[in-house]
Amino acid sequence: MNDSREAVLASVQAMESELAKLQVMQSEAERSMLETKEDKEVVDSRSVFVGQVDYAASPEDLQTHFQSCGNINRITIPCDKYTGFPKGYAYIEFADSSCISNALALDGSLFRGRSLKVTTKRTNIPGFTSRRIHLGRGQYYFPSPYYAPFLYYGHSPSYGYHAR
Repeated sequence: MNDSREAVLASVQAMESELAKLQVMQSEAERSMLETKEDKEVVDSRSVFVGQVDYAASPEDLQTHFQSCGNINRITIPCDKYTGFPKGYAYIEFADSSCISNALALDGSLFRGRSLKVTTKRTNIPGFTSRRIHLGRGQYYFPSPYYAPFLYYGHSPSYGYHAR
């Protein structure tokens, strides 16, 4: 009887120590997530979005086009994950946020025969989706994390009635 009781107490102590380790790991993960969110906002504040980029353009070509704006930290040209071909836009991160105004001045400039669209880079909002839900009768609802209860009741907050 005492042996089984001691075994149960030992297993409870082992579970409590595991719980303490997990709580420490969770707090570290939450702290690092907050730091990366702040870092993303800082990086995004000194970055621009460049649209209408020629599909054959390389980062070196973009660097020569934007070198007059200031020091460039990084140029990212996203590629399609299935084909591996560029998507036709790029992100340029500058060393200083004061270079953004110089880069925005290049909006509409010609690059390889195409007029570039240069705007400030927006910070991505986690959990925000661009998918739309068809409500019927030609109505669509764009779900947002702030209006999550409406997904379960089957109606849109803007129309206020069931569309089934």
